[in-house]
Amino acid sequence: MPGGSKLTALVLVVLIPGIALAGVSRKRHDINSKVWTTKYDTHFRKYSKRYFGPGFDWLWFKSQGIAESGLRNKVRSSMGAIGIMQILPSTYADIHKKSPYLSAGTLKDPRWNIATGIFYDRILYKRWLKRLERTTSESNLYMAFASYNAGHSKISRVLKKTKKQTGKAGGWEDIKHRVPSQTRHYVSRIKFLMGKDY
Repeated sequence: MPGGSKLTALVLVVLIPGIALAGVSRKRHDINSKVWTTKYDTHFRKYSKRYFGPGFDWLWFKSQGIAESGLRNKVRSSMGAIGIMQILPSTYADIHKKSPYLSAGTLKDPRWNIATGIFYDRILYKRWLKRLERTTSESNLYMAFASYNAGHSKISRVLKKTKKQTGKAGGWEDIKHRVPSQTRHYVSRIKFLMGKDY
């Protein structure tokens, strides 16, 4: 039957690639997976301790580095962000004014890129700590990550609009469905890497 063989051929053309793709592993790896390099762990540990204190889990920032660049140092975004932590040169220039210590290196050096990213996280974290009184430190960290990704002023506008519309805006849980999808996925990726529900 000529019509039947055409249909069979069409089905095979559609199904075979789908079956082949289904075999490709789409597994997502958490922070403890061997797929992530440990080459930069010393820097993540050191600058997490310096800017967030000895009790703070440095793996949050390694997870952020994975979300930003997959821990690849030579990555440059279409917007011009550089390195593991994907720092914009303009942000780096602003940070130099706040911390002369960070002006010792360049964004292309993994050590200084990581130090700058974590220092910037601290700035954002402290802003949310002052602004959101009854939130957990984890919620403030998510707000800092969202601000790192989308910009502090954009997340502030979302928070303000949410409070106006719903009467509540106590942190990440109240605004996560109102932020840009890229930002929501970014924070979710970091949470996933850390083994948190997302």
